[in-house]
Amino acid sequence: MAAATPSLRLLPPEGTDLNQPCVVRDVIDRIGDRWSLLVLGHLAESSLRFNALHRKIGDISKQVLSRTLRRLEEDGFISRTVRESNPPQVEYALTTMGLTFLSPMKAVLDWADAHHDAITQSRELFARRS
Repeated sequence: MAAATPSLRLLPPEGTDLNQPCVVRDVIDRIGDRWSLLVLGHLAESSLRFNALHRKIGDISKQVLSRTLRRLEEDGFISRTVRESNPPQVEYALTTMGLTFLSPMKAVLDWADAHHDAITQSRELFARRS
């Protein structure tokens, strides 16, 4: 196994109170779920209404999409705008903070794309050994 770059600090500094909530886990748990990156990716292209977003993603239930949108709004990644009409129209868009997340998100997605074949091969090899 290759050694990590010494200047790349990934773990909490010595003396960190580990009884307090972990900042990294708190954020990664929310954006690293099954659906959040897809939602953010679609909203990066344009603001969308709920049903349009649901159609674009496809295989997500309306309940799960609603919960994902609510969490992303709660965390400040997206905004929810209600337009007065009959029935009211709700539109979702990235916030300024959501826009700042696109660059690191793209880096992770690019890494996943570049390494997907190797990961798939590793999984197959592991399954044959098990």
